[in-house]
Order: sequence, then C-alpha cells, then structure tokens
Amino acid sequence: MLEFVLIACYIFAVFLISVIYKKFNQENKEVLRKIIHIGIGPLIPIAKYLNIEQNSALIFTGFISLLVFLNYLYKIFPTIEDVERKSFGTIFYCISLFILIFLFWDKNPLALIAGFFTMSFGDGLAGLIGKNLNSKKWFFLNQKKSLLGTLTMFITSFIVVFCLGYIQNHSFNINFFTIALTATALEQFSWIGIDNFIVPIMTAICFNILIT
Repeated sequence: MLEFVLIACYIFAVFLISVIYKKFNQENKEVLRKIIHIGIGPLIPIAKYLNIEQNSALIFTGFISLLVFLNYLYKIFPTIEDVERKSFGTIFYCISLFILIFLFWDKNPLALIAGFFTMSFGDGLAGLIGKNLNSKKWFFLNQKKSLLGTLTMFITSFIVVFCLGYIQNHSFNINFFTIALTATALEQFSWIGIDNFIVPIMTAICFNILIT
C-alpha cells in the first residue's frame, strides 16, 4: 500500500506543478500538457524500484486510464485536455502504458522504459521545442511539424536507447540509430494524438528485438 501512496504523491506533485504553472501562464496551454506528459515519465523506474508487481501495476494503470477517459468526457480536470486541437493523446498515452506493462514488465523492463521514455521525454520535448522555437515547418496529415522538434525527438530517443543499451552492456551499434529513427518517423503520425500509442509500443518492440 505504501508503494501506491508514494506513486500517487508523485502524480499529485506533477499535477500541482502544472496547476501552479497555469496560474502564471494561462495562455500557453500546450506547455501545461507537456509538463504532465514529461513529468509522468519517471513513474515506471520508480514503480520498478518499489518492486510493484505486474498485476498491481496493471490494475493501477487501468484505473488511471478510466479516470483519464472520464476526464476527457466530462473535463473534471480541464488542465489535462486543455489544448487547441482535437486529440485523444492522453487516452492513447495511458493505453500504451498499460500494454507496455502487460508485455514487458517482467520480461524486459528496459524495453518498457525505452518505449515509455521515448514517448514521455522525446515526444514531450519535441512538442515544447518545436512549438516555441522557430525552424523550418511542414504539415503531415494536417499536423504541423518542425525541424527542431523532429531533431529533438531523434536526439532524445537516441540518448534514451543508448543509455538503456549501455545498462545492458551493449556497445555502440547501428541498432541504436535504427530505433531512434523509427521512433522519430512514427512521431510524425500525430493525427488525433495517435503517436502517443504507436511510438512507445513500436519503440519497445524494436528495443526488445534489437537490443537483447
């Protein structure tokens, strides 16, 4: 029980930071979502460190997914869905985490972390930098993309994969680039937030196959 209290306190702290940010920066709605998007990233290594079992993690994640879905319908906590475009990204975010936990919690935790970190940090930072710094932009499936945002996604994904590969005692190899490029390419498919589903799932699968 104490483990879940600690996890809940961490989630509450992330939301508290977003609420405080909103109080002083009400116009930048995308940043609010990215604070949560990035802030939730460390949950998996924290949960593994606390030795939470797979079934417990699945139940907890399923419960959070249900709350997120209800929030999407009824806007109980509008900060989470306060964005100027149609997106199911937060729901996909939770569903992908549930699937990753089911597939890799015990089998390959580093693959799980690779997928989740690539989404939380890579996609999150790409959105922040791409939106707030000027660079060449283009549209893909009616979604605006930028050169700096895409480069940020690739660099962050590569760093994540390289560091996790190093933990597994793997020397530098082309597979690190392959996984990072795959994640970056999939991040372009951000229509209705679907990238929050396909990026972490495919990154984790590729890591599990290529970095073993």
